[in-house]
Amino acid sequence: MSVGRDHINVCICTFKRPELLRRLLIELSHQRTDGLFGYSIIVADNDQEKSALPVIESFRQASDIDIRYCVEPEQNIARARNRAVECAEGNLIACIDDDEFPVQTWLFELFQAYCTFKADGILGPVLPLYETKPPKWIIKGKFHERPLHATGTELPWTLTRTGNVLFKRDLFDGKKNMFDPGFGSGGEDRDFFRRMIGQGRKFVWCAEAPVYETVPPERFKRSFLLRRALLRGKIAYNQNLVAYIKSLIIIPVYTVLLPFLFLIRHHIFMKYLIKYFDHIGRLLTLFGIDVVKQKYIVK
Repeated sequence: MSVGRDHINVCICTFKRPELLRRLLIELSHQRTDGLFGYSIIVADNDQEKSALPVIESFRQASDIDIRYCVEPEQNIARARNRAVECAEGNLIACIDDDEFPVQTWLFELFQAYCTFKADGILGPVLPLYETKPPKWIIKGKFHERPLHATGTELPWTLTRTGNVLFKRDLFDGKKNMFDPGFGSGGEDRDFFRRMIGQGRKFVWCAEAPVYETVPPERFKRSFLLRRALLRGKIAYNQNLVAYIKSLIIIPVYTVLLPFLFLIRHHIFMKYLIKYFDHIGRLLTLFGIDVVKQKYIVK
């Protein structure tokens, strides 16, 4: 890494997705920089069996892009993110998920936005890429789509996530500014943004820096969408008195409403059923009932 030059460490957390990781690394090897910055890659394997290591070794033989490999043996997404961040030596950190891949100008556009808006972090779009044609109700309900914004929009923490982001490295100075391992099954990213924004940090949108998220057919299943909703109910920042009261009010209302929605449009019915399960998951957690044992809902 050149002294005095901006350098981006691209951090990837991975868990048993070797082929998707391979595709991501190939796309990262062709990033446009125009000589404005350097970049390297850090892969944090959250699999104690090191299932990603053969992919890393193959990439090293085929590419001159510097790549570092580390292992977080405890299955905990927050710890995996922290492990990657601890390996970072550049003044900027980019995060992308192992089931995503970027456009060739991804880092360039994020860096340009960082220079323009002087923000602490720049977020970009995560667009769905379906492996096979999804059912019509999936498309109509936009179940795999996220909100989009105009470039330069300052984001509240509720619209943030780490699937496509460029951070200033100094955000992570000090243990209190790392990802909270208490959010081991998800939500650690929004919690991080919530705390940083509370400290006065600013995060801005860049529409010109999209990445694509692979959506396999397994994620079309109603069971996947509903289990993921139950898991969201376990996230700590969803656990507070106001949220509990809201759920206690909404659950009986939805119980009455859902049969009528079922007769109208299936995608509308599923939207409200998912919200229903969000609230059920929250109350189940309140009473110490854990119906979703998995750390990650991937299919």
